[in-house]
Amino acid sequence: MNEAIKRNILDKIEQYDTIVISRHIRPDGDAVGSTMGFAGILRDTYPEKKIYLADDDFSDYLAFCGSEDDVPADVYRDALLIVIDTGTRKRISNANYVLAKEIVKIDHHIEADPYGDLNWVEDFRSSACEMIADFYVSFRDRLKLSPQSATYIYMGMVTDSGRFRFEGVTGETLRLASVLLDCGVDYETLFANLYVEAPEKLKLKSFIYDSIQITKNGVAYLYMNRAVQEKFHLTLEAASDVVSELSKIRGSLIWVAFIENTEKKNIRVRLRSRFLGINDLAIKYHGGGHNMAAGATVYSEEEMYRLIDEADQLLGEYKSTHEGWL
Repeated sequence: MNEAIKRNILDKIEQYDTIVISRHIRPDGDAVGSTMGFAGILRDTYPEKKIYLADDDFSDYLAFCGSEDDVPADVYRDALLIVIDTGTRKRISNANYVLAKEIVKIDHHIEADPYGDLNWVEDFRSSACEMIADFYVSFRDRLKLSPQSATYIYMGMVTDSGRFRFEGVTGETLRLASVLLDCGVDYETLFANLYVEAPEKLKLKSFIYDSIQITKNGVAYLYMNRAVQEKFHLTLEAASDVVSELSKIRGSLIWVAFIENTEKKNIRVRLRSRFLGINDLAIKYHGGGHNMAAGATVYSEEEMYRLIDEADQLLGEYKSTHEGWL
């Protein structure tokens, strides 16, 4: 799919001596895995080129993956910038992206902002890492993939697909994952870093299960205010990850986590769903993303409850017209 675009991207990479790779703010496993994996591929394939990984944001959860590069502003003047897993300009975690000579966008979100000189967008993919794996397979006769880079890419495929459970996972997803495994993915160490939990995390889960609210039609939601974040010593990113814990309630097909962000004076929203889409709702509240996994922002508790009411109406309409939704 999109073979011509991929060919053009490879040609562009080969034209440049300096390449900077960036991702989105508040990076998740897919953002980190795709950028670090792609940077590894390019460094191993083109040792004569200068390959940088630049990011203004940091993930405590994924600190085991390593750090990014400090890239001086003057480097961008003659550089190709490759932005991965980032749907819009405002979400690029690199303030210097505007200085780049050319930009390539590689993304799997619903297209809203084609900001690149070259745009490769496949919103049917389960992750950006799946696209990077596909790019490698398309040119495996010319590109080099180390076990470390394969592990980064596999990490993003695993985390963004909910361990291959979410919408968008296809036979092709698993075929590409098998290519990475055959390259020597260290999945035991990877899964230990991702999923083994400290006692403090288990206490947080206990709080979450005690605090979940459920609407009339089955929207599960939780508000993580600043006091709760401080009690459990959570970064904003870690607080946002609680949304995954709301997905296990039978009858709840939409789940929402609200995270107070005192620094920006807003409330971050993580929206997830099963069977029905919530991206249009996210767009209405200053966000967007995927059909069943999106983000948004509200600016007051009043607006937060309006979003909850609309989600409840959406779910009620779905349940009244569909069967087999558990």
